[in-house]
Amino acid sequence: MSRDAPARALVVIPARMASSRLPGKPLADIDGQPMIVRVLEQARAADIGPIVVACDDARIASAVEAAGGRAILTDPELASGSDRVHAAATAADPEGAFEVVLNLQGDVPMIEPEAIRAAFDPLQDEAVDIGTIATEIRNAAKRDDPGYVKTVGTPVGPRRLRALYFTRATAPSGPGPLYQHIGIYAYRRPALARFVSMPPSYLETRETLEQLRALEAGMRIDVSLIDSAPMDVNTPEDLEAVRQAVRHRRSPSS
Repeated sequence: MSRDAPARALVVIPARMASSRLPGKPLADIDGQPMIVRVLEQARAADIGPIVVACDDARIASAVEAAGGRAILTDPELASGSDRVHAAATAADPEGAFEVVLNLQGDVPMIEPEAIRAAFDPLQDEAVDIGTIATEIRNAAKRDDPGYVKTVGTPVGPRRLRALYFTRATAPSGPGPLYQHIGIYAYRRPALARFVSMPPSYLETRETLEQLRALEAGMRIDVSLIDSAPMDVNTPEDLEAVRQAVRHRRSPSS
């Protein structure tokens, strides 16, 4: 991909029914629509290429198809979302027509289209294997919260970092901003294939952060900085917060 190439990618949204904290999460109702359909709509608004949902349950596929989307059933025994993304991308584009696969998590129903596109931007640099996004942590309480994954990186351009590490710890130390990593990835096809072929790495296992496998293998991840963090849904409390936010957005005067 050249630096002047248009932003086009195969977008894959992994979704699975088995969530320990929120079973059936992809089909959770948000103001009359399943969550997976809301994510699908945001991906459509980003307009960077065809979209497929990689799912492990026919009920998810039915909801996606009822909304005019495409779903691919993947092996429910696959170890991770990245494995599901790779399997679906191989099925949807076996000839490799798309040089980039964008992994859009299925639990961010309010993600802004601009944030989705921002994950793709670092790949305009041919030295980058994987693009992703992060946002500055402005809530002091979240700086020390291990649930907020921090990106440790060095600036390589306006609003862009080269990732050196990802951690649940409060890092880096010293004065300056901390950045929350948002788990959306734009993979070059060879990078995705290599990533899923490798076993979990030492630091990945220790931090329970899959992206560390790529860094430990010497792959380059660059990070676009965006202004706001999407609300992800992992618990019933998260789901209710998103429902309220959607209702407020629909009726701001109420």
